[in-house]
Amino acid sequence: MNFLYEAQLEKWHKFIISEGEGVELLAEIIHQEAIFRSPIVWTPQLGKAITLKYLVAAAQVLKNFKYTRTLYNETTVCLEFNANVGEISIVGIDLIEFNEAGLIKDFEVMVRPAKALQALGDAMRVQLASSAA
Repeated sequence: MNFLYEAQLEKWHKFIISEGEGVELLAEIIHQEAIFRSPIVWTPQLGKAITLKYLVAAAQVLKNFKYTRTLYNETTVCLEFNANVGEISIVGIDLIEFNEAGLIKDFEVMVRPAKALQALGDAMRVQLASSAA
């Protein structure tokens, strides 16, 4: 891959594969004013703290996570993935946009099929509630 922000993307890969370990790696590459776009929550989530919260929860919920395809341009990478939530198979896309400093400024997740989206939503609600406690 010859992506401009390959080193930062490598940190993301290490984080997601570790199922949420190494939050400090992820925190290094998220902009303070990052925008997180969830497949479940309609409104964009604003800021580094909430972006980290959602990404850490997702990394803990998604099992057997594997990227299967990568598309990119100068500042944006689209990563197709397969994973499981319980017995439900998920196909999704992480659309990640970096700013000129190499920090993630926009992170959007899309998931299919509908039953996978429902299972992910249920699991994320449980995970977010337990991390808030």
